[in-house]
Amino acid sequence: MLDLSFSKPGEVVKRLCERLRTERLAQEMTQADLAGRAGIGTNTVSNLEAGRNVGFENVVRVAMALGRTRELEDLFLPRLDSIEDIRRYENGANRQRIKRKTGHA
Repeated sequence: MLDLSFSKPGEVVKRLCERLRTERLAQEMTQADLAGRAGIGTNTVSNLEAGRNVGFENVVRVAMALGRTRELEDLFLPRLDSIEDIRRYENGANRQRIKRKTGHA
């Protein structure tokens, strides 16, 4: 388990890229194999493992090709630790925008 609470974004990216490469190798896939399964280019896999800018859809495609969609499903689950959290979450599901507060303190 990664403890990312005190990490900078670049550090998180680096660690996740290392884990991606390790997972690919553990599944005995070349970058070309993974690219073919994910429906993306080999350069995209290389860029992703190197931490270079790659679109989020490509990250999802790679995760799916590696059989890791469960982790994606958990990515932005709500934290529902209390009844108030549940109410706030349910009410927020109907709301489309957060309005800015007006007035200056």
